[in-house]
Amino acid sequence: MAGRGGESSGGGGREAQRVADELRARIGHVYPLGSFLPAQRALAMELGVSRDTLQRALRELANEGWIESRRGSGSRVVKVQRIQSSTAKATRVRGQVTLAPFISEAFEQPEVTLDVYTLTSESLDAHIRLQSERIRGGFISPQRITLRMLLPDPSLPLPYPRVKGDVDDSRMRERLLRITETHTASLVGALRDLRTERLVPSVDVQVRHAPLTPTFKLYLLNEVEALHGMYEIIERQLELTDGEVVTALDVLGLGATLTHHVTNPADAGAPGTVFVDSMQQWFDSVWNHLTQ
Repeated sequence: MAGRGGESSGGGGREAQRVADELRARIGHVYPLGSFLPAQRALAMELGVSRDTLQRALRELANEGWIESRRGSGSRVVKVQRIQSSTAKATRVRGQVTLAPFISEAFEQPEVTLDVYTLTSESLDAHIRLQSERIRGGFISPQRITLRMLLPDPSLPLPYPRVKGDVDDSRMRERLLRITETHTASLVGALRDLRTERLVPSVDVQVRHAPLTPTFKLYLLNEVEALHGMYEIIERQLELTDGEVVTALDVLGLGATLTHHVTNPADAGAPGTVFVDSMQQWFDSVWNHLTQ
Protein backbone atom coordinates (compact mmCIF):
# COMPACT_ATOMS: atom_id res chain seq x y z
CA MET A 1 0.00 0.00 0.00
CA ALA A 2 1.34 3.46 -0.83
CA GLY A 3 2.27 5.78 1.99
CA ARG A 4 -0.18 8.48 2.95
CA GLY A 5 1.81 11.21 1.38
CA GLY A 6 2.66 9.13 -1.68
CA GLU A 7 -0.71 8.01 -2.99
CA SER A 8 -0.69 8.69 -6.71
CA SER A 9 -3.83 9.87 -8.48
CA GLY A 10 -4.49 6.40 -9.86
CA GLY A 11 -3.42 4.66 -6.65
CA GLY A 12 -5.52 7.05 -4.60
CA GLY A 13 -8.51 6.26 -6.79
CA ARG A 14 -8.05 2.55 -6.25
CA GLU A 15 -7.63 3.07 -2.52
CA ALA A 16 -10.77 5.21 -2.39
CA GLN A 17 -12.66 2.42 -4.15
CA ARG A 18 -11.30 -0.13 -1.67
CA VAL A 19 -12.34 2.05 1.26
CA ALA A 20 -15.82 2.61 -0.22
CA ASP A 21 -16.20 -1.17 -0.66
CA GLU A 22 -15.17 -1.79 2.96
CA LEU A 23 -17.58 0.82 4.31
CA ARG A 24 -20.47 -0.51 2.18
CA ALA A 25 -19.87 -3.95 3.68
CA ARG A 26 -20.07 -2.48 7.18
CA ILE A 27 -23.21 -0.40 6.64
CA GLY A 28 -26.24 -1.99 8.24
CA HIS A 29 -24.09 -4.40 10.25
CA VAL A 30 -21.25 -2.54 11.97
CA TYR A 31 -22.93 0.82 11.31
CA PRO A 32 -26.73 0.41 11.71
CA LEU A 33 -29.32 2.71 10.20
CA GLY A 34 -29.22 6.10 11.91
CA SER A 35 -25.77 5.61 13.42
CA PHE A 36 -22.73 7.80 12.75
CA LEU A 37 -19.51 6.61 11.17
CA PRO A 38 -16.37 7.15 13.27
CA ALA A 39 -14.62 10.51 13.00
CA GLN A 40 -12.69 10.89 9.75
CA ARG A 41 -9.30 11.06 11.43
CA ALA A 42 -9.90 7.84 13.34
CA LEU A 43 -11.46 6.07 10.35
CA ALA A 44 -8.61 7.06 8.03
CA MET A 45 -6.10 5.75 10.55
CA GLU A 46 -8.01 2.47 10.98
CA LEU A 47 -8.18 1.90 7.21
CA GLY A 48 -4.61 3.03 6.60
CA VAL A 49 -5.37 5.79 4.10
CA SER A 50 -5.09 9.55 3.87
CA ARG A 51 -7.95 11.88 4.84
CA ASP A 52 -8.25 12.85 1.16
CA THR A 53 -8.73 9.22 0.09
CA LEU A 54 -11.29 8.65 2.85
CA GLN A 55 -13.20 11.77 1.82
CA ARG A 56 -13.34 10.55 -1.79
CA ALA A 57 -14.83 7.27 -0.55
CA LEU A 58 -17.34 9.10 1.65
CA ARG A 59 -18.41 11.30 -1.26
CA GLU A 60 -19.10 8.16 -3.30
CA LEU A 61 -21.22 6.68 -0.50
CA ALA A 62 -23.09 9.98 -0.13
CA ASN A 63 -23.75 10.10 -3.89
CA GLU A 64 -25.14 6.57 -3.67
CA GLY A 65 -27.46 7.58 -0.83
CA TRP A 66 -25.92 5.42 1.92
CA ILE A 67 -24.77 8.26 4.16
CA GLU A 68 -25.51 11.91 4.77
CA SER A 69 -22.50 14.06 5.63
CA ARG A 70 -22.69 17.45 7.29
CA ARG A 71 -19.79 19.64 8.32
CA GLY A 72 -19.36 19.48 12.08
CA SER A 73 -21.81 16.60 12.48
CA GLY A 74 -20.06 13.71 10.75
CA SER A 75 -21.50 11.08 8.42
CA ARG A 76 -24.78 9.36 9.36
CA VAL A 77 -26.11 6.13 7.81
CA VAL A 78 -29.43 6.91 6.10
CA LYS A 79 -29.94 3.72 4.08
CA VAL A 80 -29.24 0.01 4.58
CA GLN A 81 -30.01 -3.01 2.47
CA ARG A 82 -33.50 -4.35 3.06
CA ILE A 83 -34.39 -8.04 3.09
CA GLN A 84 -38.02 -9.07 3.22
CA SER A 85 -38.46 -12.44 4.91
CA SER A 86 -41.18 -14.35 6.69
CA THR A 87 -38.71 -16.27 8.85
CA ALA A 88 -37.27 -15.49 12.26
CA LYS A 89 -33.84 -14.80 10.76
CA ALA A 90 -35.08 -11.44 9.52
CA THR A 91 -35.06 -9.95 13.03
CA ARG A 92 -31.99 -11.54 14.55
CA VAL A 93 -29.54 -8.69 14.14
CA ARG A 94 -30.98 -6.04 16.45
CA GLY A 95 -33.85 -5.36 14.11
CA GLN A 96 -31.55 -4.55 11.19
CA VAL A 97 -31.88 -6.96 8.30
CA THR A 98 -28.70 -7.42 6.28
CA LEU A 99 -27.18 -10.09 4.07
CA ALA A 100 -24.44 -10.85 6.62
CA PRO A 101 -26.40 -13.16 8.97
CA PHE A 102 -27.72 -15.24 6.08
CA ILE A 103 -24.23 -15.83 4.67
CA SER A 104 -22.87 -16.42 8.18
CA GLU A 105 -25.47 -19.08 8.95
CA ALA A 106 -24.83 -20.79 5.63
CA PHE A 107 -21.13 -21.06 6.55
CA GLU A 108 -21.93 -22.55 9.94
CA GLN A 109 -23.01 -25.78 8.26
CA PRO A 110 -20.53 -28.66 7.70
CA GLU A 111 -21.15 -28.45 3.93
CA VAL A 112 -21.54 -25.00 2.40
CA THR A 113 -23.05 -24.63 -1.07
CA LEU A 114 -23.39 -21.20 -2.68
CA ASP A 115 -24.75 -20.53 -6.16
CA VAL A 116 -24.59 -16.83 -6.99
CA TYR A 117 -25.78 -14.84 -10.02
CA THR A 118 -24.71 -11.20 -9.97
CA LEU A 119 -23.50 -8.24 -12.00
CA THR A 120 -20.21 -8.02 -10.10
CA SER A 121 -18.53 -10.02 -7.34
CA GLU A 122 -18.17 -6.95 -5.11
CA SER A 123 -20.77 -7.79 -2.46
CA LEU A 124 -19.86 -11.46 -2.27
CA ASP A 125 -16.16 -10.74 -1.84
CA ALA A 126 -16.74 -8.80 1.37
CA HIS A 127 -18.84 -11.60 2.84
CA ILE A 128 -16.42 -14.36 1.80
CA ARG A 129 -13.51 -12.52 3.40
CA LEU A 130 -15.53 -12.15 6.60
CA GLN A 131 -16.29 -15.88 6.71
CA SER A 132 -12.65 -16.65 5.96
CA GLU A 133 -11.64 -14.72 9.06
CA ARG A 134 -14.24 -16.57 11.15
CA ILE A 135 -12.77 -19.87 9.97
CA ARG A 136 -9.22 -18.74 10.73
CA GLY A 137 -10.33 -17.66 14.18
CA GLY A 138 -11.78 -21.09 14.90
CA PHE A 139 -15.35 -19.79 15.28
CA ILE A 140 -16.71 -22.03 12.50
CA SER A 141 -15.30 -25.12 10.81
CA PRO A 142 -17.02 -26.11 7.56
CA GLN A 143 -15.61 -29.27 6.00
CA ARG A 144 -16.61 -28.54 2.42
CA ILE A 145 -17.24 -25.27 0.56
CA THR A 146 -18.64 -25.24 -2.97
CA LEU A 147 -19.13 -21.94 -4.78
CA ARG A 148 -20.47 -21.42 -8.29
CA MET A 149 -20.69 -17.82 -9.46
CA LEU A 150 -22.33 -16.61 -12.66
CA LEU A 151 -21.15 -13.28 -14.07
CA PRO A 152 -21.97 -11.52 -17.35
CA ASP A 153 -19.69 -12.18 -20.31
CA PRO A 154 -16.98 -9.44 -20.25
CA SER A 155 -17.45 -8.90 -24.01
CA LEU A 156 -21.19 -8.30 -23.64
CA PRO A 157 -22.26 -4.68 -24.39
CA LEU A 158 -24.14 -4.05 -21.13
CA PRO A 159 -26.68 -1.20 -21.00
CA TYR A 160 -25.38 -0.23 -17.54
CA PRO A 161 -23.35 1.12 -15.97
CA ARG A 162 -22.59 3.92 -18.43
CA VAL A 163 -22.05 7.64 -18.62
CA LYS A 164 -25.38 9.35 -19.10
CA GLY A 165 -25.85 10.74 -22.59
CA ASP A 166 -22.71 9.15 -24.06
CA VAL A 167 -23.07 5.50 -25.00
CA ASP A 168 -19.60 5.53 -26.58
CA ASP A 169 -17.81 6.50 -23.35
CA SER A 170 -16.21 3.24 -22.23
CA ARG A 171 -14.86 4.37 -18.87
CA MET A 172 -17.77 3.04 -16.82
CA ARG A 173 -17.55 -0.32 -18.52
CA GLU A 174 -13.81 -0.45 -17.90
CA ARG A 175 -14.42 0.46 -14.26
CA LEU A 176 -16.96 -2.34 -13.93
CA LEU A 177 -14.54 -4.87 -15.38
CA ARG A 178 -11.74 -3.73 -13.04
CA ILE A 179 -14.01 -3.98 -10.01
CA THR A 180 -15.23 -7.43 -11.02
CA GLU A 181 -11.76 -8.77 -11.76
CA THR A 182 -10.37 -7.42 -8.48
CA HIS A 183 -13.13 -8.81 -6.27
CA THR A 184 -13.34 -12.12 -8.11
CA ALA A 185 -9.62 -12.71 -7.66
CA SER A 186 -9.92 -11.71 -4.01
CA LEU A 187 -12.74 -14.08 -3.10
CA VAL A 188 -11.35 -16.99 -5.13
CA GLY A 189 -7.96 -16.50 -3.47
CA ALA A 190 -9.50 -16.30 0.00
CA LEU A 191 -11.35 -19.58 -0.44
CA ARG A 192 -8.46 -21.44 -2.05
CA ASP A 193 -6.14 -20.27 0.73
CA LEU A 194 -8.41 -22.02 3.22
CA ARG A 195 -7.81 -25.28 1.36
CA THR A 196 -4.08 -24.68 0.95
CA GLU A 197 -3.71 -23.93 4.65
CA ARG A 198 -5.78 -27.07 5.44
CA LEU A 199 -8.39 -25.07 7.31
CA VAL A 200 -11.14 -26.49 5.10
CA PRO A 201 -10.53 -29.99 3.67
CA SER A 202 -12.50 -29.48 0.45
CA VAL A 203 -12.96 -26.23 -1.47
CA ASP A 204 -14.38 -26.03 -4.98
CA VAL A 205 -14.67 -22.57 -6.56
CA GLN A 206 -15.90 -22.06 -10.10
CA VAL A 207 -16.61 -18.79 -11.91
CA ARG A 208 -18.34 -18.79 -15.28
CA HIS A 209 -19.64 -16.12 -17.64
CA ALA A 210 -22.98 -16.07 -19.43
CA PRO A 211 -24.17 -13.88 -22.35
CA LEU A 212 -26.89 -12.34 -20.17
CA THR A 213 -27.41 -8.86 -18.74
CA PRO A 214 -28.23 -9.35 -15.04
CA THR A 215 -31.54 -7.71 -14.14
CA PHE A 216 -31.51 -9.29 -10.68
CA LYS A 217 -29.08 -10.80 -8.20
CA LEU A 218 -29.56 -14.24 -6.73
CA TYR A 219 -28.00 -16.12 -3.83
CA LEU A 220 -28.88 -19.80 -3.41
CA LEU A 221 -27.70 -20.98 0.00
CA ASN A 222 -27.17 -24.67 0.80
CA GLU A 223 -29.93 -25.63 -1.64
CA VAL A 224 -32.63 -24.63 0.87
CA GLU A 225 -32.66 -20.81 0.84
CA ALA A 226 -32.79 -18.11 -1.80
CA LEU A 227 -32.15 -14.38 -1.65
CA HIS A 228 -33.43 -12.58 -4.74
CA GLY A 229 -33.49 -8.90 -5.66
CA MET A 230 -34.05 -6.82 -8.78
CA TYR A 231 -31.44 -4.28 -9.84
CA GLU A 232 -32.85 -0.76 -9.81
CA ILE A 233 -31.30 1.62 -12.35
CA ILE A 234 -30.41 4.97 -10.84
CA GLU A 235 -28.73 8.20 -11.87
CA ARG A 236 -25.84 9.29 -9.68
CA GLN A 237 -22.70 11.36 -9.59
CA LEU A 238 -19.58 9.22 -9.70
CA GLU A 239 -15.93 10.17 -9.32
CA LEU A 240 -13.69 8.17 -11.67
CA THR A 241 -10.11 7.21 -10.92
CA ASP A 242 -8.78 10.23 -12.82
CA GLY A 243 -10.76 12.52 -10.51
CA GLU A 244 -13.41 13.52 -13.05
CA VAL A 245 -16.99 13.50 -11.77
CA VAL A 246 -19.55 12.18 -14.25
CA THR A 247 -23.29 11.60 -14.22
CA ALA A 248 -23.74 7.86 -14.49
CA LEU A 249 -26.59 5.46 -15.06
CA ASP A 250 -25.81 2.64 -12.67
CA VAL A 251 -27.31 -0.05 -10.47
CA LEU A 252 -26.69 -0.48 -6.78
CA GLY A 253 -26.68 -4.14 -5.91
CA LEU A 254 -26.12 -3.45 -2.22
CA GLY A 255 -29.12 -1.15 -2.24
CA ALA A 256 -31.52 -3.62 -3.80
CA THR A 257 -34.32 -5.00 -1.65
CA LEU A 258 -33.83 -8.75 -1.39
CA THR A 259 -36.62 -11.22 -0.80
CA HIS A 260 -35.83 -14.28 1.32
CA HIS A 261 -37.34 -17.67 0.53
CA VAL A 262 -36.92 -20.98 2.40
CA THR A 263 -37.92 -24.49 1.38
CA ASN A 264 -40.39 -26.43 3.46
CA PRO A 265 -39.34 -30.13 3.48
CA ALA A 266 -42.84 -31.14 4.50
CA ASP A 267 -44.60 -29.29 1.69
CA ALA A 268 -43.32 -29.53 -1.88
CA GLY A 269 -46.01 -27.07 -2.97
CA ALA A 270 -45.21 -24.36 -0.43
CA PRO A 271 -44.40 -20.96 -2.02
CA GLY A 272 -40.87 -20.92 -0.56
CA THR A 273 -40.13 -24.42 -1.80
CA VAL A 274 -41.44 -23.69 -5.29
CA PHE A 275 -39.42 -20.46 -5.53
CA VAL A 276 -36.13 -21.95 -4.33
CA ASP A 277 -36.53 -25.02 -6.55
CA SER A 278 -37.40 -22.95 -9.63
CA MET A 279 -34.46 -20.59 -9.09
CA GLN A 280 -32.12 -23.56 -8.62
CA GLN A 281 -33.37 -25.10 -11.85
CA TRP A 282 -32.92 -21.79 -13.68
CA PHE A 283 -29.36 -21.39 -12.33
CA ASP A 284 -28.42 -24.95 -13.27
CA SER A 285 -29.84 -24.54 -16.78
CA VAL A 286 -27.81 -21.39 -17.44
CA TRP A 287 -24.69 -22.89 -15.85
CA ASN A 288 -24.90 -26.06 -17.92
CA HIS A 289 -25.97 -24.64 -21.29
CA LEU A 290 -24.97 -20.98 -21.66
CA THR A 291 -21.71 -20.47 -19.79
CA GLN A 292 -18.07 -20.63 -20.71
